[in-house]
Amino acid sequence: MSIYFLGINGVIGSGAFLLPQTIYKDMNLMSVFVTICAALTVSMVALCYADLSSRFTGSGAAWLYSYHAFGRFTGYELGIYTWFLGCCTYAAEIVALLTILKTLSPVFSNHAVHYGIAIGIIVLFTIINLFGRTIVKLVDNLSSAAKMITILIFIIIGAFFIHKMNFTPVIPKAATLGVDPYFKHFGAAFSVVFYMFTGFSFIPIAVAFQKAVGDWGYVLVIAGMLISVIGVAFAGSFNTPSLIASLANEHAMLPKWIGKKNKHDAAWVAILLSAIITMILITQSYLFLVSCIVLASFIQYVPSILAVIKFKHTNEFPNNGFKLPFSYVIPALALIISCYMVTNFTWKTILVGVVVGVLAAVAYFFIEKDEKVEEKHQKYLSKMRNK
Repeated sequence: MSIYFLGINGVIGSGAFLLPQTIYKDMNLMSVFVTICAALTVSMVALCYADLSSRFTGSGAAWLYSYHAFGRFTGYELGIYTWFLGCCTYAAEIVALLTILKTLSPVFSNHAVHYGIAIGIIVLFTIINLFGRTIVKLVDNLSSAAKMITILIFIIIGAFFIHKMNFTPVIPKAATLGVDPYFKHFGAAFSVVFYMFTGFSFIPIAVAFQKAVGDWGYVLVIAGMLISVIGVAFAGSFNTPSLIASLANEHAMLPKWIGKKNKHDAAWVAILLSAIITMILITQSYLFLVSCIVLASFIQYVPSILAVIKFKHTNEFPNNGFKLPFSYVIPALALIISCYMVTNFTWKTILVGVVVGVLAAVAYFFIEKDEKVEEKHQKYLSKMRNK
């Protein structure tokens, strides 16, 4: 059940409370269609991940799959991007939390208060994580339950306040201006919706509930949102350091001191590094962090999908559980639609992605390889290929 709740927290975060108005602004009620398209795309990517996870037992997900499919450097780059994605998600949830607090009191708009609380939360989570994972599981379970209860109450009670007048216009204004504007707006909405499924409703939901049932509805949703966002941020503070710790410990792609653990089995160096990067990222806007998350997700997904195609073609690393059906159909569709997202990134987002990749590449050539680990890996590859 804790693993199930971990999945809930991984998918339903601040975006489900913060982004509906952004999506609706671009596509009106056609945003429902956009949401379905994004859901189908992410579902196909998730099926690819399920296929890959049945082939390997190590931790690391995207970087591990790329490592086995395309070599050490590709795996290393994907590992750094996956860690960067985790830091962006962690920072986005902290920024979302402060955005919610601003609606409760203007004092949270003060820069000193704003950053003081943000840094204080990161420091608190860092200290807790240094003492192991037991409390992480508890907080994760509670926040997952809180967000599910909040969303269910909103859906059930909100169903009684649906009016026909709210269903016009169905077709977005952009569609009346020609094909290009329509697809531009579709792409903008698609990228935002995509975030909802990669890691996500907000003040629009709280205000909508307040208008429907009164102030108690607003308070209920705000409380549920706060618990939910805190839970996701807390889970991120735990999951993100484990990514670079696994890079250091599993295949020595980073210096071993990065994966060093304390007596509570917590990767304390990785925890501190992740906290520092997150403190830098909280200076950015929520929507910019969302775009960085979608970019980093795209960079993860494409090599992973290609890895599925390669392993199906070469029959390397046989499945030991779930096997992706319909041959190449699902990964091919997932790849084509995922690549469509590239057309919707801003130059600033792409620049961040390039800088992260270049810095990681430069650092790679200064990292001393562990020959014993590499030799062990080659023997493992040979054994799996022989199967």
